[in-house]
Amino acid sequence: MIVPMKKVSLVIPGDKKHEALRKLRKAGFLHIEISEGSGARLEELKAEISLLESAVFTVGKDKKAKEKKLSVSEALAAAKEIAALEEEKKICHSEKVTLTAELDRLKSWGEIDPKKIKSIAENGIEVAFYEMPKSEYESLGEEVKTVRLAAGKASVRFMLIVSDSDAQAVKKLDAYRFELPQISTAQAQAKVTQLSSRIKEIDEKILSYAGCVTSMKAAVSAIEKDVEFEVYATGMANENLSADGKGDFSVAYFRGYVETDNLDKLRQTAKDNSWALLIEDPTPDDNVPTKLKNNKFVSLIYPLTDFLGTVPGYFEYDISAWFLGFILIFFGIIFGDGGYGLLITAVAAAMVVKSAVKDKKVSPTFLLVGLFGLSTMLWGTLTCTWFGLSPEQLPQWIKALSVPVISNVYADRIWHPFWTQGEVGLTTAQNLQILCFTLALVQLTVAHIKGVFRNIKSVKMLGDIGSVLQLFGIYYLVLSLVVNAEVFSFGLVIGGVPVGTVAIALIGIGFVMSFVFSNYEGSIIKSITASLKNIVSVLLGVVNVFSDIVSYIRLWAVGLAGAAISATVNELAGPLLGNFMFMVLGIFLLVFGHGLNMILNVLSVIVHGIRLNTLEFSSHLDMSWSGHKFKPFEEQTD
Repeated sequence: MIVPMKKVSLVIPGDKKHEALRKLRKAGFLHIEISEGSGARLEELKAEISLLESAVFTVGKDKKAKEKKLSVSEALAAAKEIAALEEEKKICHSEKVTLTAELDRLKSWGEIDPKKIKSIAENGIEVAFYEMPKSEYESLGEEVKTVRLAAGKASVRFMLIVSDSDAQAVKKLDAYRFELPQISTAQAQAKVTQLSSRIKEIDEKILSYAGCVTSMKAAVSAIEKDVEFEVYATGMANENLSADGKGDFSVAYFRGYVETDNLDKLRQTAKDNSWALLIEDPTPDDNVPTKLKNNKFVSLIYPLTDFLGTVPGYFEYDISAWFLGFILIFFGIIFGDGGYGLLITAVAAAMVVKSAVKDKKVSPTFLLVGLFGLSTMLWGTLTCTWFGLSPEQLPQWIKALSVPVISNVYADRIWHPFWTQGEVGLTTAQNLQILCFTLALVQLTVAHIKGVFRNIKSVKMLGDIGSVLQLFGIYYLVLSLVVNAEVFSFGLVIGGVPVGTVAIALIGIGFVMSFVFSNYEGSIIKSITASLKNIVSVLLGVVNVFSDIVSYIRLWAVGLAGAAISATVNELAGPLLGNFMFMVLGIFLLVFGHGLNMILNVLSVIVHGIRLNTLEFSSHLDMSWSGHKFKPFEEQTD
């Protein structure tokens, strides 16, 4: 359920903002609606968080490191030291790269000491070094006196004494002049070695802070609470109530939300501190936070919805129970393999046992994964699908557990519904399609029944009843058009009831009821007018219902694709397992192939299974998942 909230406004003396906030934080039951603050202190706190997060990222994880407990100030000092070391490391890297590039440039010239060359110049002999293509060197005239030093296949390195050569000729050689280094090659090499050593020392020093990572993360959480406090303190509205508008008498005020159950506590707190308190019922225009409260079993869905970031709006539905029930079914059908379910269950069980052995609270995530595994095992049992093996490769007792109409054991059999009298029938694949469409009918009907109960005191509920009638009629239409037109013909009569005619009638009657009552807000005329204004959307709505039901066939299609991949992997690895020389390769292929298939199945669940809950199902509930979590202003918890 969505916990009932009250909108509250608090007015406090302007000079007691910080004191009031500290008391509210200690109480820990008020969600404050202030999102922006300002001031130098706030910027300073944000900079500290950035510094700590950067330090955590730089150090990384080291499970073997011994944890060191640090205070917030000590963690900040460690982060500053890490930042300084990282900056020094960047400088060393940059210098090393520059020197290494210089050494590469000097490599072909051998050892060079610019000081010695400079001393020659001081004695009146100016020398210059050059490197140019061999063909151009050989074309130099007599006026240029050179000393050939070395030659490669395409170029020549040489020296010339500038004073003995023609100045004009020397000027033409400027493009080929070799620039002397700032330091000798020996010094450069020594410097590179020194820098490499220093970089290694810095890395070791940074790694020594691995045990501080937990403390630095805790410091981030602590400072985030300070940021929250500062945002509320500086973001509060202020009003100067002095007669001249220049005095010191002012009040601060803000709005927030509190659970109805905690309203008396807030009243008492406000009374004890002489705060003005206004209590109101939230309206659809308010940005009311959402808090969900369910039993332990239904709450297992929270890790998934938290991962998705989906929160229902305060005035929407809490579909946690329905979400959990249907996602378990969808997960099992999409994974579709009992063997995969066995592996998933085993991993979840191992994590639960590990937590129990360490006397830690079992994470709901492990329990949810375990449920996913059991769901997959159940579906694999019902359809006789285990690790992509054919029914002939499975023991008889496993095949006996399957349900014949959807089992792979009877994949080639034609099933004849009682009303066809053996003339036409359905394949196992078509039975699975019918199951998917039936799931669609059930889930979407649940959505509209919830609408009926929400509008039970209004004529508007007739619009939801009309939507339910449309669903049943279009469901039969889908069976006829998509599954088998002969089995589900529009001329079908069962027990004297013209099923096809009834389906068409349900669509028509449901459409009229929806058209007339869906927009009802006190006047049927206005409701009809609203539908007429949006006639295109209303007509497309019927098509959308058809497409929403058909959309559930993705469960069968994705499961079929996964089964095909499993079977292909087995076919490729099978011959290798029969040969001792290639057995290791065959095992690797099996593990890699089935592992990759499981990863693809996880993605399929996210893309397809979750979509059916958050899009098709939610759209029929008129849910937009526009909510945000209820976050009471409270002390930091470990």
